[in-house]
Amino acid sequence: MADVLIIEDDATIRTALVRALAAHQHATTTSPTALEGLQRLVDRRPDLVLLDLGLPDLDGAALLAMIRAVCDVPVIVISARDDGAAVVALLDAGADDYLVKPFAADQLEARIRAVLRRAGRVATPGPLTVGALVIDARARSAVLEGRPLDLSPKEFDLLHYLAERAGEVVSKRELLSHVWNQPYGGADKTVDVHLHWLRRKLGESAEAPRYLHRVRGVGVKLVAPT
Repeated sequence: MADVLIIEDDATIRTALVRALAAHQHATTTSPTALEGLQRLVDRRPDLVLLDLGLPDLDGAALLAMIRAVCDVPVIVISARDDGAAVVALLDAGADDYLVKPFAADQLEARIRAVLRRAGRVATPGPLTVGALVIDARARSAVLEGRPLDLSPKEFDLLHYLAERAGEVVSKRELLSHVWNQPYGGADKTVDVHLHWLRRKLGESAEAPRYLHRVRGVGVKLVAPT
């Protein structure tokens, strides 16, 4: 559970966000304007801020700069603006993540978990188990059939991200966004190379997969061997 401040001028979207977050036991405070949102931030000290850019009194990018001047609370920008250069500028200015509207509630929840985990704001869940594979985020360790795997930091991050979504197909774009922090652009080859290295350490190959299965034209999923 986290305490989330929503700064969003659209009442319909605010209501939908409150409902989605409440379904995951998050507490929420809302504000329709930038300056009121900044005051609520100072008064309440939330765990995370969801920040819209198109606010009536001040652009969200300017508010982000003001937030960063007073605290390091994690900020996820939520906006209909889908401009790659603007996204990069906001991330460089201190945003922790960027979601383009419209987005699914489960995607928002996954982003919140990831941002809070990186910020150390919530306890990291216990080990994840997929078949005979056990991934422990606290210890940053992975064990396969009782044998520790010697993974690089990015290989571990990639495996852990897929394990959190075991059975789900994850696109390369999503992996670039969450594992490499490259929400727009980036080279698919980076993902391909790391998946190749990870498969080798799992004792498999793309032609004979056990845990990592490619879904042509869509992405990859981690599943327990049948």
